[in-house]
Amino acid sequence: MTAAELIAQFTDGMKATTGPEYIAVVTGIASVWFSKRENILVYPVGLINTTIYIWLSYQGQLFGEATVNLYYTVMSIYGWWQWSRRTTSQEHVLHIRFSDARWWRYQLLFFAGMYLLLYFILLQVQQGFAPGAIPWADALASASAFTGMWLMTRKKVESWYWWLLTNTVSIPLYFSKQYVFTSVYYFILLLLAVAGLRAWRQKARTPLYAHGSP
Repeated sequence: MTAAELIAQFTDGMKATTGPEYIAVVTGIASVWFSKRENILVYPVGLINTTIYIWLSYQGQLFGEATVNLYYTVMSIYGWWQWSRRTTSQEHVLHIRFSDARWWRYQLLFFAGMYLLLYFILLQVQQGFAPGAIPWADALASASAFTGMWLMTRKKVESWYWWLLTNTVSIPLYFSKQYVFTSVYYFILLLLAVAGLRAWRQKARTPLYAHGSP
């Protein structure tokens, strides 16, 4: 694809952007910004985003992404509860922390299992009734997002590494499906993920976060 064709596709895609997609993008950016600041509004705002993207992903035959947004919806409710938990002295139960060796094993095994499961399911979907599906990329973006969301509910710094991978893969994935505004959205999320990683790393090193639930 030439530069002129790329620009033309971008322009046409922006013109074709629907109202729901705009709402999903705005709430998604707001949700990640709240996450960076460790603000519990990440979850109610994020629920608006994920609900819309379930429908958008299904329309674009990105079934892995539709599944992961359904997962986001469920985990947002779970994370909302986890982040709300307090001790009898009104201290938050969870604090931002780095993963130890045990948690690294958990997340790598979880990611590998999810990727293989999603890839083979999406491969069957592609062969059966969705020739426009992209199994390897859809599974990669989805499996890393599954992992990142799970770790975020536990306030693990490493969740941001998985978000970086998700956003990097999702930029060209959604662009190829004519969701140009969404690909721009994932580029913005990529930048926010870099900032979020820096902020959480700094918090994890402060004395306040030297205790709390693992």
